[in-house]
Amino acid sequence: MILKLSLLTILLNITLLATSVVVSKEAIKLDEQIVATKLRVQNISNVNKSCEPITLKEIQTEVYVATHYINKNTIICKKDIKKFQDETIVFSFGGLEIEKKGKIIYENSEFIRFKNLDGTIEQIYKDGRLK
Repeated sequence: MILKLSLLTILLNITLLATSVVVSKEAIKLDEQIVATKLRVQNISNVNKSCEPITLKEIQTEVYVATHYINKNTIICKKDIKKFQDETIVFSFGGLEIEKKGKIIYENSEFIRFKNLDGTIEQIYKDGRLK
């Protein structure tokens, strides 16, 4: 009887000491939006010291993207994701508008220099020519 009670208390303590973490159900690509359908909540007894787990509620309230490739069945930490920032540039040439994804590096009265998402640098003159 004492053995059964001690076993029961050990099992209850294990579930009480467990940490609730978010785990990926499938692989998540670089800069892919983190959605709740690709995640599941799981209780784990110990988590790596460098990992600060994120909650499912945080993911549902904010829009996050992956900072690197995340494998299937991996715990999602705060360092693995970042808040989504819309980095689009709109060039207006009269009746023509061009929208590009990237970040403006330099702008003057003649041209705009910007960095694409893949890391390449482009320059577009304000009169519409490329070079």
